[in-house]
Amino acid sequence: MPERPQALFAMTDQNVPHIFPPEVLARLRECVEIDPTLVAQDFTDPRIRQALARTEVLITGWGCPRLDAAVLDAAPRLRAVLHAAGSVKGFTTPEVWQRGIAVSSAADANALPVAEYTLAMILLAGKDVFGYRDQLRTRREFPYGDILPGIGNYGRRVGIVGASRIGRRLIELLRPHDLRVSLSDPYVDEAEAARLGVPLVPLHELLRTSDIVTVHAPQTPETRHLLGARELALMPTGAVLINTARGALVDHDALLTELRAGRLSAVLDVTDPEPLPADSPLFDLPNAFITPHLAGSQGNEVARLGQTVVDEAARLVSGGELVHAIDHTVLERAA
Repeated sequence: MPERPQALFAMTDQNVPHIFPPEVLARLRECVEIDPTLVAQDFTDPRIRQALARTEVLITGWGCPRLDAAVLDAAPRLRAVLHAAGSVKGFTTPEVWQRGIAVSSAADANALPVAEYTLAMILLAGKDVFGYRDQLRTRREFPYGDILPGIGNYGRRVGIVGASRIGRRLIELLRPHDLRVSLSDPYVDEAEAARLGVPLVPLHELLRTSDIVTVHAPQTPETRHLLGARELALMPTGAVLINTARGALVDHDALLTELRAGRLSAVLDVTDPEPLPADSPLFDLPNAFITPHLAGSQGNEVARLGQTVVDEAARLVSGGELVHAIDHTVLERAA
C-alpha cells in the first residue's frame, strides 16, 4: 500500500471509541497515520492547529466543528473529508467545495437502521400492536382465538414520502412483504420510480390512499410542515403516520388535533421541538408512540459507520474512487 496520509479525527471525542472500536481502528490505521487520542472538537486549540497543518484527511463525525475558510487555510494539505455519520450539511461550507476537497459520508450505512426501524414500525402498526397492547394492559383480558377485523399486513397500503437514501432502502426492505407500496417525490420521474419498483403518485393521492404514511424527505424551507392540517385531513380515518426524518416536516399542532380526535395514530422518532418539553401531550396520548431519535445508528450499529470510513480510506489511499462521495450540487435536497 502507498505511504499512509496524515489524518485527524474531528468529532465529539467520546464517540471515537464507539465508531472505531479496536478492530475497526486497527484497520483504519493500516490506511492512514492517525492519533486516536488527538480529536478536534475546537479547531482553534493550538495542538489541533498544529495537527491541521499536516492533515491530509479529516475523519469527521457528530460534533465536528464547521470547516470554514479559516480552518481550511490552516489545513493547506487537506484533500479529503471522510464523514463517519450521515448528513454533512451541519459542518461543511461553500469553501470546502470551492477548494475541490473530496467529501464522503457514511449516510448509506446510517440509512439501514432507520429503514429497519421503519419496516418494524410498519409491520407492528399494520397489526395495531400498540393499540392492542394498551387494551390488554388496561382490561387484562382479550378475546383469544377470535379473528380481529381491520388489522393485518396482507395488502396493507404503505405510502413513502421521499425517495431519500432511507426511503430507497425501505423500498428494498418492504419488497418481500405482501404490501402495496407507493412513492411521492417531486424529484423522481416515472422511469426512476419504475426502476425502484413502486408507483409514483402525487402527495395528495398518496395521503388519501395509504393506510400507513412514512416520511423520509429532507428538511428544507420548502418541506417545513410538508404535512399540515390540510394534508393530514386527507389521510383515511385509522391511518398511521410514521416520521423518522425531521420533526419540522410535520405540523405538530395539526397532528395533535387529529390524534386527540382519535382519527389518526402516529409513530414519531423525531419531533418539533426536539426534545419535546416534559409537558407535551404527545407523551400521554394513547395513539402516539414516541421514541427518542434512536432509529439511526446506535450502540453496536455505529461501528458500521466506522467501517464505511475505513473502506473509503482504503480506496482513497490506493487511488480509487470514493464510493460514497457527496455531490454538493444536490446536497440541499438530500435527506
